[in-house]
Parts: sequence; C-alpha cells; structure tokens
Amino acid sequence: MFSAEFRCASGCGGGFPLDQIIYRCPTCGGLLEVVHDLDALRTRSAADWRALFAERWKSVDEPWGSGVWGKHEWVAPQLDPRNIVSMLEGGTHLAPLPRYAGELGVGEVRVKQCGTSHSGSFKDLGMTVLVSMVKQMIAEGRPIRAVACASTGDTSAALAAYAAAAGIRAVVILPRGKISTAQLVQPLAAGALVLAIDSDFDGCMRIVQELADRDGVYLANSMNSLRIEGQKTVAIEMVQQLDWVVIPGGNLGNVSALAAGFDMMIALGVIPDRRPRICVAQAANASPLYASYSNGWADLVPVVAETTLASAIQIGNPVSFAKAVRALKAYNGVVEVATETQLVDASARADRHGLFTCPHTGVALAALEKLAAAGTIGKTDRVVVISTASGLKFADFKIGQHTGSSRFANKPVELPNRYEAVRDAMLARLDDK
Repeated sequence: MFSAEFRCASGCGGGFPLDQIIYRCPTCGGLLEVVHDLDALRTRSAADWRALFAERWKSVDEPWGSGVWGKHEWVAPQLDPRNIVSMLEGGTHLAPLPRYAGELGVGEVRVKQCGTSHSGSFKDLGMTVLVSMVKQMIAEGRPIRAVACASTGDTSAALAAYAAAAGIRAVVILPRGKISTAQLVQPLAAGALVLAIDSDFDGCMRIVQELADRDGVYLANSMNSLRIEGQKTVAIEMVQQLDWVVIPGGNLGNVSALAAGFDMMIALGVIPDRRPRICVAQAANASPLYASYSNGWADLVPVVAETTLASAIQIGNPVSFAKAVRALKAYNGVVEVATETQLVDASARADRHGLFTCPHTGVALAALEKLAAAGTIGKTDRVVVISTASGLKFADFKIGQHTGSSRFANKPVELPNRYEAVRDAMLARLDDK
C-alpha cells in the first residue's frame, strides 16, 4: 500500500527503487532523495498516524519500539520487517535546561540527547535503515561484498555495530590520528576492517566513493539517501511546536534530514504548517557553508578544513551542500560559526546544567549563545539543540576543558590527608560566590 523511491533532489525525471545500488542522479550527477507516496499515506488520517506512533513509542515489541522503526511506513515501507536490524535506536531524551535558558535570556532550551542511542551518536538513526536495506538486498541475491564508509568517528562506529549485528562485512576508512581513541576502538571492537590513511575526511571520502564505484562495496555515507530517512525521525520525535532548532553541521546530511521530517509531518497534517527556524552551526575552522551563507548563498567553495576539536565536522567539501541550502531556505534558516574557545566554553557551561556534551554539541551551543546575544533568538523563543554524540567518546576533550584556560574550568583541589585542610578547602569553595 505504501511506497517510496529514490528521485533526483534537483528535480530530474525518473525514479529508482530503494534497493537499487545508486547514489547520484544519472542525468545531472546530483544527490538523490527518498520520495514517499504521500497520497497513499493520506489514506490514513493525521489523528490515526499520531495514535499509531504513540502506540509504538518505546514498545517492547521489536522492532516497533525503535524511534526509527516505529515510523516504518514513513521511512522504508517496502522493507520486509524480518530484515530490520535494530538496536532500539532513537527515542532519546529531550532534556530541559531552564536555568541555562534563563542565563541566555530565551524562553526555553532543550537538548535532544542523540548521544544516548546505541553506538553513542545520531548516526544510528540512519545506519539502521541502510544496513537493513543491505540485508534485504543480500537476501535477494545482490552481490554486495561489504558495506563501507569514510568517517571521522561516529559513522564508522554505527556502521560497524549494525553490520556486525546483521552479519555483514564492514570497511571503514578513517583519517589516521585525527579521531578520538574511543571512536577508533568502536569499529575495531565490532570486527570491522579499519583502514587509517594519511588524509583528512575529504580525502577518505574520495577513496570510499571510488571503492563503491569499482570494487563491489556498498556506500554507507550520508550521500546515500537511505541514511537521511532514518535521521529525519529525530524531527518527528520533536513534534512539539518549536521556534528554533540548532544543529551542528559538517557533511550536512543532518540538516536536510531534519527538514525532511518536518516536511512530511506538515504534508500529512500531523503538525500545523508552522515551520521552526533552523540554524546550522559550524566550527570556524571548517565552515564552507557559513562562507556561502555570508555571501548570499553563493556556490560552494570547498576548503581544506583546519584542525578543530569538533573533529566529526572537520569537513571542507560537504557532499550534501545543495540539499542543506534548500532546507535552510525552506525553514528561514541561518548559519553560525564557533571558534575553538567558544565551543569549549559553551560545552563546559552547558555541562554545569547536568549535561556531558561532545565538542560538536559545543559548536551548536556556542551558536545558540551568539544568536541569543544578538537578539536573533528572542526572549520567548523555544529552542532545541541537537546533541549529536555522547561526550563519553571525547574524554580527552573533556579533560582539556578542565585543565586548560576555559573560564568554566573546574580543576580538582589536591590536599594533604588532614581533616582541617579538607574542611577549609570545602568551606572556602562553598562560600565562594
């Protein structure tokens, strides 16, 4: 009854099945997107969709308790549920930060804690869809030797975990020495073939695309629109009316995924046509989208990304640039940047409100703080910041926050083994305003 297919994101004619091995439009070379039969979906009322999603929400019945597969009909309707590979991804907490909102002078701030998903990042939302489709393709006799990705850490962790669960070989290509130890060990632990090369992410991406074209592996990066279908469910989980969503951006698949989720809910009447504004936050050292935005949405000028603590978004030639620009224009979006000092301070400041943020979330929080200070985000606005990964993956970053020069550094107090010394130090700190 329900169906979806790949179509050219730039509007070229023709459609392609979701189980076809295709990543770009054969006419223009642009990226594809998944398009659903909305007329078929409208045969079920908005109220019925809301009731169905509510019934499945965090259900113990597999795989419907997944934040992704609870929306199976809106994601990959032709996928046989027997081929779904799920780790109960999604359904993550939308944490309220009332004191932080008060400090910034905005109405409400919540942080969507995508880092509590199975492998520790939002990448699980897309990888469950992609690996499940590959499992179905292999079951139907497609000669797929392995699934491969270029990664700055989180994509490789998600791919390796889901591929291992499905019994599919995974190959990950990483920039040597440029990801955290925690991110490196995740694909190793899951048994993936890890190839660390002397390049940055963009160099890794060029190689993995060539492997997909020539050597029989299936491409798992976000230029594969199956990933976007899973990632869009984060928008569906945030179905409350919002004024702003702030999301960190590197390869930029995440912002188009966010818009795709809102688009479907509006088209099917699940939420009213009241579009939140979207801000993409980039590290200043890797900000080609910001350069385009600052120049009136000029064409992408790829850059060699400089080193940033936000290593997962250290990308100078984002493959989803055109789709991201389209999404931002549709949602009256803006782009903001954060320096290294700003992202460190914003991350440490938010941790004082009970979080444990990764550096990429620090970029988004710094952008929020700058937009609030400028009055772009107003005193009554409600904001959701997308936290893309767990801070536990970035222990060195967190240690650096509190041993460096951040104004929010909280250094341990080393004392002799004497009651008086401990008491005096404690009372001095407690009395310190």
